[in-house]
Amino acid sequence: MDANKILEKLIDNINLISPADIPNISLYMDQVTTFMDNHLYSTKRFGEDKALTKTMINNYAKNELLPSPEKKKYTKDHILLLTFIYYFKSVLSISDIKKLLQPISDKYFQAENGASLEDIYSELEAYMSSINENVKADVRAKSHDADNSFTDDIFNNLSTQDADYLKLFKLISMLCFDIYLKKQLIESIIDTLDEPLSKAEKEKLAKKEMEAREKRLKKEREEREKFK
Repeated sequence: MDANKILEKLIDNINLISPADIPNISLYMDQVTTFMDNHLYSTKRFGEDKALTKTMINNYAKNELLPSPEKKKYTKDHILLLTFIYYFKSVLSISDIKKLLQPISDKYFQAENGASLEDIYSELEAYMSSINENVKADVRAKSHDADNSFTDDIFNNLSTQDADYLKLFKLISMLCFDIYLKKQLIESIIDTLDEPLSKAEKEKLAKKEMEAREKRLKKEREEREKFK
């Protein structure tokens, strides 16, 4: 089994969502799930799998990973956030995704001025080709190491089938350990981030800030009255 050929085929056939693919009109839930399935079909392991289900999307909104839809409709920014979640959930826990995404969502979701969520997504999308090439080079190197393994005398009596399986086992083990280390690194970095505020905490903080502002304005009015 040639891992390099499998990887080449995977990368050639993979169908990533581009911002240009996303409709500029808001979509209902059924339209969202259909859109995601149509554009992420090549990333699914089994044909019958669903990229995202209604239950998943509702749970993301319930757990505040995703802003609630507007009149049951999802905007382009909703789709972009769902795409991030789709890719992250294979590696990260829901709590880690929330911790990572909330500052992005709070600042850039449907932003009216400055950088937008689409700008951020497009910046990352531009690096996909270089990431693909780096992965190809890394897999080629690991495949070469695996192919040249188990050459000690103790393995001389192995059948060709057994030797090939051990080399495959080593390749998969190296890939898994690589993923493990990178996952540990990602989690350690996320652990340094501030804990996200819940919706209730945000509302409480906003109320407190408004009360403080009203109190300050009242004091300023009173000071001005003294000099009249």
